[in-house]
Order: sequence, then C-alpha cells, then structure tokens
Amino acid sequence: MNDNDIAQAVSNVLSKYTKTTPDVAPQAKPAATTGQESDPLDAIIAKALAQQPAISVVREPMTAGSGAFATMDEAIAAAVVAQVQYRHCSMHDRATFIQGIREVFLQDDILRTISRMAVEETGMGNIEDKFTKNRLAALKTPGLEDLTTGALSGDNGLTLTEYSAYGVIGSITPTTNPTETIINNSIGMLAAGNTVVFSPHPRSRNVSLYVVELINHKLADLGAPANMVVTVTQPSIDNTNALINDSRINMLVATGGPAIVKTVMSSGKKAIGAGAGNPPVVVDETADLEKAARDIVKGCSFDNNLPCIAEKEVIVVNQVADYLIHCMKKSGAYLLCDPKLIQQLQTLVLNEKGTGPNTAFVGKDARYILQQLGVNAPSDTKVILIETEKHHPFVVHELMMPVLPVVRVDNVDEAIELAVQVEHGNRHTAIMHSTNVDKLTKMARQIQTTIFVKNGPSYAGLGVGGEGYTTFTIAGPTGEGLTSARAFARNRRCVMVEALNVR
Repeated sequence: MNDNDIAQAVSNVLSKYTKTTPDVAPQAKPAATTGQESDPLDAIIAKALAQQPAISVVREPMTAGSGAFATMDEAIAAAVVAQVQYRHCSMHDRATFIQGIREVFLQDDILRTISRMAVEETGMGNIEDKFTKNRLAALKTPGLEDLTTGALSGDNGLTLTEYSAYGVIGSITPTTNPTETIINNSIGMLAAGNTVVFSPHPRSRNVSLYVVELINHKLADLGAPANMVVTVTQPSIDNTNALINDSRINMLVATGGPAIVKTVMSSGKKAIGAGAGNPPVVVDETADLEKAARDIVKGCSFDNNLPCIAEKEVIVVNQVADYLIHCMKKSGAYLLCDPKLIQQLQTLVLNEKGTGPNTAFVGKDARYILQQLGVNAPSDTKVILIETEKHHPFVVHELMMPVLPVVRVDNVDEAIELAVQVEHGNRHTAIMHSTNVDKLTKMARQIQTTIFVKNGPSYAGLGVGGEGYTTFTIAGPTGEGLTSARAFARNRRCVMVEALNVR
C-alpha cells in the first residue's frame, strides 16, 4: 500500500473515534504554569487525522493533552501519528513551535518551579544552578538555524543537500539533568522535524511529566499536531526496554551511564550515546593561579558536580601546587587533611566495592557531605579538597559530587600524560589552565575530548561564559559531539540535472 492507500484506510477507522467533546476533562495545570489553559483542538485534530496516514488508533492519554500515556506502546503510537502530521507543517510552523517552547521555559516562575521540583524529587543538585541550566537549554539550544542547506552548481545542474527528519526518536533522559535534557532535546529534535518519545529516569518522574505537559499545552495553544512530545506516566526500566526494542522508533538517543549507552548502541537502530566522563583539569606553572583556583571551584561545584563536564580531578605541577590550593581555599574549597577523616569520607561516598560513587551522595553539596563526617564547615564551602596519589579511587572514578582530589606531578608533560590516563578514553571533557600555547596544543591533541576548555571553568564548554550553543547530550561514544538539531536529522540530496545553473 502506498501512503494514500494507508491514509484512506486509517482515516476510515479513525473517523469512528473523532469527537468534538473529549471524554476526559483536561486536568488543571499547576499554579506555576503560564495560567493560560489551552482550548480543545478537536476540530483541527479531526481534520489532520482525516487527511494524514496513521499507524494505529491511539487511546486518550492519562491526562488529556499532557502527552503522558499509560503504556509505552500507546506513547509511541501517538508519536507516530503526530510525526506523519508534522511532515505537512511548514518551516514557519516549526519555527513558531520551537519559539513557543523557548518562551515557556524563559519564564522565571516556571524555571524556578521546575528547578525546585528537580532538586526535591531527585535529592541532587541545587536550585540556583538548575535554574541557570534550564534557562540555558531554552535560550541557547539551536533550532532551525542549525539546519543549513548545502548547494553545488555547475555544468550538470544544481544539487542541494538538506537535513530531513528521521521520524520518531526515543530519548532516554538522566536523573542528573532531567528537565534540561527534555527541554534541550525537544527543541533540537522538533526543529529537525521529528517527534520524540521520552523515557525519563524513574527518580525524576514528576518533574519530567510536568515539563512534557508544559510543552504539550504550549504546542496545543499554537495549533501544533497533538503528541509531538510524549512520555509514559510510570517511567521504568521495562518501559525503556520497550522503547529501545520497538520497531517504530527510528533513532535512539541515550543520555546516561555506560550501560544504557552500550544498550542503545547495540540495538541495531541509529543511536546517539552521551556517556560518562571523568574530566581532568591540568594546571601548570605558567597559569594565572588565582583565576584558575576560582574557575576550578566554580566549575566543580556547579549544580554540586552533576554535569558530566565538571572538573573531577586536579593535576597540578608541584612547584605551584601549594599556592593553587591556598587560592582554592580562599575561593570556597575546604581542605580535608586528617587521614582518618579522609578514610571515613572514602567509605562514605564510594560504593561497597570502591568502584564508583555511593548514589546516596551523588549531587549532594559539600557541607552536607562534611556534616556526615562530623565536620562543621564554613557556610561558603563549595568543594571538598583532598590531596592524594594518582591511583586513588577519587581520581580514577567519576563521583559526580563536589569532592575534588588534587594530584601533584613534577612537570606539565607528566600532568598531560596522567590526564589522558584518568579520562579513560571517554572523549568527553578536559580543562587546562596555562599560558603556554604549545602545551595547551599538546594536551588538546593527546586527550582528544569532545570539549576542551582552556583557562576557564568547565561549564564554559556549554556556552556559559564561553562562546557557542548548549546541549545536555554530549555524544563522545558515538562521535556526534555536542548534539544539535542537525545531529537528529538525515542528510538528503536533491539533484536537478542540466538546469538552474545560472552562472
């Protein structure tokens, strides 16, 4: 059957289910939304369904218009219908929808609400930095401007190369950056012409559902096809597996740990994997040490070290180590020196095997962690500083908490070599403070990370105080790097033979 045959057959079935009054009344939106309830768009939906092909009849979502469905099968089916409808929207429509999503999440009250909800529900990070990250996602995620058209003309005519949608994308989001990732990926994936099915981490269920609901209400206000951004009411591992294995999903995007990235990469589908990092920061004898100290503390403590780009260990040339530590202490680092307390800290924040973090302390602030050791640190404490050797588990394993080991080395070449080792080939992020251009170049070439920040805090690599767009899906394992709309699109070639060459 061709598209027209499918359209006719399915529209005949769907006509039985098209109503002008929904059976389920829309649930009132929380007080932190814009306060504008979206009117029912049944007439528009009925017209679109009658005109466009679809795959299956979709039951109403659990809350009408929220984008949340009881099962993953229903969520995917709804996104498939929406994608078919979305193909017939103009580029102007796309731009309007993307701008609408931005406008929702550039409202301070909504930013404050989702940032607070994320901290309260996950128990990780801090409201102020999540506010910054959510605003960054809304403001600096590329939209349609990222989908540039290539043209080549000559004696044989004109060839255009354009970016086109994959179809329905399955996006698996982390508990560390739940709202930021949904905002970021919704903008980028919709800009590329796709619809998206989110599978959030269960520990961020409520805030993830709320963000998806806000997006759906705004898109409905703008007359967009229903269910372009959907999820399930009860996120779970089983639902994630169902998403991965569903044949209707054209692309998988996973933002999380090594296990989920490995799973999507072995799915047989086009996959983008944004995996773990263990970013080292190198400081040599030529660095502006006072600035380096401030930047390292700021980057390491940002959202309590949850971003995978954040400084995870410091490798410093010995001749300047004492002064760097002194400056870091002035900038909000608490130096833990007592060997017994250091051992207690190690027992506290590492898992039983000592091979990674104790999840109970991931994203907790420095003062809270110190309080568990009986240490009452100053109110401005942002980072726990520990001097250690290069094989210590704090150096080798990504902790995602503001516990920062410092390793001394004899020279900058040794520092660069060690940085490459402890980054583990994740190709994620590295930072260096130096004014020696040759050594900066050497480290950049040897470490081969997706992000390399010179003389700044790590978050400059996300466009905070540094040039460039933002993303919360940094695909080192699969090579896309800092993802944007074009990462979620296919390259297509359109050839006009012996025509439209006017030179």
